[in-house]
Amino acid sequence: MKGKILKILKAGQGVISGEAISSELGISRVSIWKHLRKLQESGYNIDASSKGYQLISSPDALFPWEFPAREKKIHFFPEVTSTMDIARDLARKGCPHFTVVIAGCQNRGRGRLKRLWLSSQGGLYFTIILRPQISPVLSLRVNFAASLILAQTLNNMFDIDARVKWPNDILVDGRKVSGILSEIEAEADIVSFINVGLGINVNNDPTDDEPKAVSLKQLSGSEISRKRLLSAFLDNFENCINGKALDNIIREWKKHTVTLNRYVKIVTVREILEGIAIDMDENGALILELADGSTKKVLYGDCFHI
Repeated sequence: MKGKILKILKAGQGVISGEAISSELGISRVSIWKHLRKLQESGYNIDASSKGYQLISSPDALFPWEFPAREKKIHFFPEVTSTMDIARDLARKGCPHFTVVIAGCQNRGRGRLKRLWLSSQGGLYFTIILRPQISPVLSLRVNFAASLILAQTLNNMFDIDARVKWPNDILVDGRKVSGILSEIEAEADIVSFINVGLGINVNNDPTDDEPKAVSLKQLSGSEISRKRLLSAFLDNFENCINGKALDNIIREWKKHTVTLNRYVKIVTVREILEGIAIDMDENGALILELADGSTKKVLYGDCFHI
């Protein structure tokens, strides 16, 4: 209902009477007033007078009603431990494909290898729950699709040169602007769900804790609409996932990476490897050429460009 009221106010050229809103939506003027009070408390600048209501300005809000076509699948929380934790619970309870969990901030956001992902106010933190009809062996392609689509979305929206770093970071001029984490649950040879979590430095300043990171605001010099960015990414990513783009995703990803053909160090839970990243296989495993000339495939790990 809040979304419907906002739609009416946004479409109006001036003051809209409570009676007109009530008539169009079929609810009482008291209910209209209560919803408007909640919207005002949520940061919407709505002028109320004896003549009616007028929307003056809207916050950079990530509430479900700000995504009309996706409203029923959006879950927003001002603060959580981790969107990945909430998404896992929702997925196990049977939530639909492409459900999205969004947080204003996280106090225990998770990165690779159980590291803490710093998630201060102003950033964009969300997890998408996917139920693709694919075998587990192809699931890694989903993660690469997310990073590629995000890089392309950033490039198109902000005219920057965002590049993908194996396995799942987005860099601009060598500085990290986003990280991606995915989790999968499967039964036999069928994927039950894949949760893809993304953290994007948008209007926050990550440099105090991560000197090699950067935000979109720092790159552009102005505030960025997180709502506009998220909406564009979700549209682009859903088109990719629901189409046949996964068949070619690794080939396309390799065209936008800064990892291949350079010396790297890979840290996994079991070993540390160094060598030249010469290629990736069809599912995203990195192929290293070691010092003795042999090659080794690495499925997952932290990658450091040397």
